[in-house]
Amino acid sequence: MERLNPAEFREVLGHFASGITVVAGLDPDAGEPVGLACQSFASLSLEPPLVLLCVGKSSTSWPKVRAAGRFGVSILADDQRDVCAAVGRKGPDKFAGVDWELSENGAVRIGGALATIDCELYAVHEGGDHWIVTARVLALTARESGSPLLYFRSAYATGEFA
Repeated sequence: MERLNPAEFREVLGHFASGITVVAGLDPDAGEPVGLACQSFASLSLEPPLVLLCVGKSSTSWPKVRAAGRFGVSILADDQRDVCAAVGRKGPDKFAGVDWELSENGAVRIGGALATIDCELYAVHEGGDHWIVTARVLALTARESGSPLLYFRSAYATGEFA
């Protein structure tokens, strides 16, 4: 079987528009928020209520979120590119200047997000160079209006939705 070109793989799959989320928890050692920007997110099951996300094995933030055991998934609005850039960068102080709150479930929620999902880690599986993470949904919030921040063809995108 012929080996796929990784650049072509990324370019072709970039034709699938996806929403952008922030996955964040409270670092159990530092008591500060830790997290990452994630576009590989989906609902998984109604019974029990589960969501799925995929995180690169090279992520330095994921082990801290995983250690927290509980985390929030915030679905970003189209005016939150700066939040995505801040939380998506490498290094410390990702949450400096980012509006966030800690939910009663111990999940970090991003202020202004279209929706937030409080989660508890359910299972983690290997999937190539990523972790396939499933999480039990503990609580949900959503705004009545707004449009999502999207990722399409390796760039931010927006869309109008009725």
